Amino acid sequence: MIRVLLADDETMIRAGVRAILAADAGIEVVAEAGDGREAVELAREHRPDVVLLDIRMPRLDGLGAAEELRAVVPGAAVVMLTTFSEDAYIARALGSGVSGFLLKSGDPRELIAGVRAVAGGGAALSPGVARRVIDTLGGERFTRAAEARARLEPLTGREREVVALLGAGLSNQEIADRMYVVEGTVKAHVSAVLGRLGLRNRVQLAVLAYEAGVVPGDAGA
Repeated sequence: MIRVLLADDETMIRAGVRAILAADAGIEVVAEAGDGREAVELAREHRPDVVLLDIRMPRLDGLGAAEELRAVVPGAAVVMLTTFSEDAYIARALGSGVSGFLLKSGDPRELIAGVRAVAGGGAALSPGVARRVIDTLGGERFTRAAEARARLEPLTGREREVVALLGAGLSNQEIADRMYVVEGTVKAHVSAVLGRLGLRNRVQLAVLAYEAGVVPGDAGA
């Protein structure tokens, strides 16, 4: 059972997200918060596996809550619930160690898949959000694409394959199945790549994969 804490200051949004997650028998919403401060307090009490945070909330916003949650529940995966109007927040949150960004207006199946992905150690990045992140990080798209490809150049063929599949949203086990290796091999590749590229987490690596145009089926490839 995946234990989820949901934080959003809009009651109707919380109700909608809770209803979507309730459709999956393997996911349980153990607590709800109306602001970031309450989210941190409830996380300390309930020890969730995944925390879904609205970016803009009273008392303590999602960015501040994410920082505190890293110390309070270091084993929990934090996912930001966002809208297309919050590009500046998305760019700032990218470096805060969150495990993903999901659109509030996205497909309900994407929300469930995202929760399952981060609970399994993966990343959850809505394709639309990924492109918005890339566009807001500054610089011209083609220049950034060239720089991203240059960063991936020193990687081995297998490592680049892992990066591409990770960028497509696959979990470690799904990547292992696709590459006909054990899951531990994929984890080792991911850890090695993060270390060599100086990245903090899988979300940053997924964004780099989008920038480089190596994600299978990506329109920008």
